[in-house]
Amino acid sequence: MIETFFSTIKDGLAKGDRIEIRGLSSFYVKKYKAYAGRNPKTGEPTQVKSKKLPFFKCGKELKEGVDY
Repeated sequence: MIETFFSTIKDGLAKGDRIEIRGLSSFYVKKYKAYAGRNPKTGEPTQVKSKKLPFFKCGKELKEGVDY
């Protein structure tokens, strides 16, 4: 059951969908552009590729349930 849940979330996010579970949470993908960075170890300039990362936002009801 858990495996199916995460598989469904992953497939939706891969398509660019925002998944919301009312009262619990929402999952979405944030896109980051490429940028010029620096290697922290050597200080050498480097190009960081663009990327997409999954994000989780806690629902209001869950927050209120924890902070009672």
